[in-house]
Amino acid sequence: MPAETTMRAVVVSWNGAHLLPECLDSLHAQDVPDLDIVVVDNASTDGTDELLRLRYPQVRVVRTERNVGFAGGVVAGAADFDGDWLLLLNNDATLAPDAAGALLRTLTAPDATRVGAATAKILLAPASDQRETEPRLVNSTGNVVTTAGTGTDRDWLRPEGDESRDPDVFGFCGGAALLRASALAEVGGFDASLFLYYEDTDVSWRLRAAGWTVRYCADAVAVHRHASSSGTDSPVFRYFNTRNSLVVFARHAPLRVAASSFARQVAGLLRAAVREGAASPGTRARARALRDVVLRLPRTLHERRALWQHAVVPRRVVGRYLSRPEPLPD
Repeated sequence: MPAETTMRAVVVSWNGAHLLPECLDSLHAQDVPDLDIVVVDNASTDGTDELLRLRYPQVRVVRTERNVGFAGGVVAGAADFDGDWLLLLNNDATLAPDAAGALLRTLTAPDATRVGAATAKILLAPASDQRETEPRLVNSTGNVVTTAGTGTDRDWLRPEGDESRDPDVFGFCGGAALLRASALAEVGGFDASLFLYYEDTDVSWRLRAAGWTVRYCADAVAVHRHASSSGTDSPVFRYFNTRNSLVVFARHAPLRVAASSFARQVAGLLRAAVREGAASPGTRARARALRDVVLRLPRTLHERRALWQHAVVPRRVVGRYLSRPEPLPD
């Protein structure tokens, strides 16, 4: 490990005072020297500011005037950073004490000069009724993209011990990852307009286009309380997950895959309208997302041309990472 390490951890939080202590305590326990910890408080109203002031005075706080989401929060947290390594950790996640060090060793290995990000092994926090003898379930070993036009966590819900071993994975999971700051700056950083979901997949596409790779680090373990902030059934989740998946795939994927992604989302909207009713919050969120994707399409296609016309690695080569959707494990 380098003698002088310039690493910043960015934790984005919105009304997450009940989650922050475990997260921040795990960062303070990391085995890397002089870790700079920044919490981006996304205009929380739950006492987050008081918690940080009283219990974590050594943590630097960036307060936003409004909720700018995870993507905007990362942009705010990294705005004045001129160091080498940016550590991302969800506010509802914790790192094992040696995780940051393991991620750093991955990015400083002799063969890692073009590795732009290292993604951790993220395990789901055990359910309250889970027996100690039952294996823990995997949340992510990195992000993958599929021919159906979806982005997903590799090894989602697989028992620990049955996960992938391949260190070469399409993208990093922003819930627990270490990014090479120079690579992130080269590709333009996070897109704050994405707000929430698929922002890490978008950066991963851009890293790949610029000739950077992403490496999975099995020795860096994180535990995640999945979707503690928005919930996977909420209209917020449904809107941003739908909108951003379509925007990101239209920006980067082969056109047939982008078209498949749109068709899949339209079919999902129709099924939701039948199942939940056209006026249900979830159905309306899907409809708003599809409307906004269509209205944004000229801008998205302009971004597509601008991002890929000078790509170091052609889209067809990056597209080899597209995989067939896998059925969920039993």
